[in-house]
Amino acid sequence: MWRRSGTALSQRLALSEEVAEALYGRRKKPVVALESTIISHGMPFPQNLQMARHVEEIIRKHGACPATVCIADGALKVGLSEQDLMQLAELGAGAKKCSTRDIAAAVTDKSVVGATTVSSTMRIAHAAGIKVFVTGGIGGVHRFCEETMDISTDLMELSRTPVAVVCAGIKSILDIPRTLEFLETHSVPVIGYQTGQFPAFFTQDSGEKAHLRRDTPLEIAQLIHESAELELPNGHIIAVPNPKPVPSEIINEAIELGLKEVVQKNISGQAVTPYLLKRVNEITHGVSLESNIDLVNNNATVGSQVSD
Repeated sequence: MWRRSGTALSQRLALSEEVAEALYGRRKKPVVALESTIISHGMPFPQNLQMARHVEEIIRKHGACPATVCIADGALKVGLSEQDLMQLAELGAGAKKCSTRDIAAAVTDKSVVGATTVSSTMRIAHAAGIKVFVTGGIGGVHRFCEETMDISTDLMELSRTPVAVVCAGIKSILDIPRTLEFLETHSVPVIGYQTGQFPAFFTQDSGEKAHLRRDTPLEIAQLIHESAELELPNGHIIAVPNPKPVPSEIINEAIELGLKEVVQKNISGQAVTPYLLKRVNEITHGVSLESNIDLVNNNATVGSQVSD
């Protein structure tokens, strides 16, 4: 592992040799960050491991370097070994789901294997000098927020950390209109890739508009570059429509049933999204999982092209 000098956070990074060479070696290449919660909490084993390996290979195929992030052995790992990926995949929900607030606690407890969410991955990627991050979907304002005040820290991180997040929009289990209002309030550009509509993870159209539309990776890269030149503090959402969407009537019925169970079982906080994704997959007999894997692969292609 290679450690970077610089800020206090960057000094705690443990970069893999592949990532260090891509960022600072003689043969530099674009680097694309990847979160690890999608491995531990987003999919069952062994599909999670297969997906993680395949996404990394897609990024390499397009000439970029994958940098999957996690917290283990008291270090902020950027770029994982095959052993690291296997450990996360097998642990599943046994890994600790770590958002930005959990970084320090996970580092101080070396027994913790921390799977990073969108927010913590953004923060760690930025410390490493990585500008583009690929994931499935981001967190947002939860339904019934007026009662629970459950708003993902992903949204706040997007307002203060200049990393572009390539995703399939906001998970459709969330309150999408309120999430977009929150992002607008906090000056986060929402860019539809080859669409003016805002995608809803499993489906291509949430019924809401994207803030901007850009049709090529180069146009998006230019926007990110200009934002950096202007020293703007915010990140960007690059919303890519799901290439193999699930029919809205199927996914909406599954989500509504899952949400009723969440209320009945009094599930809250970080446990809500993993539970809903698991139940939606069960209710749709695996259709949602297949769609999830396809969209992540597609996002990896787009993210690699943007980073180049």
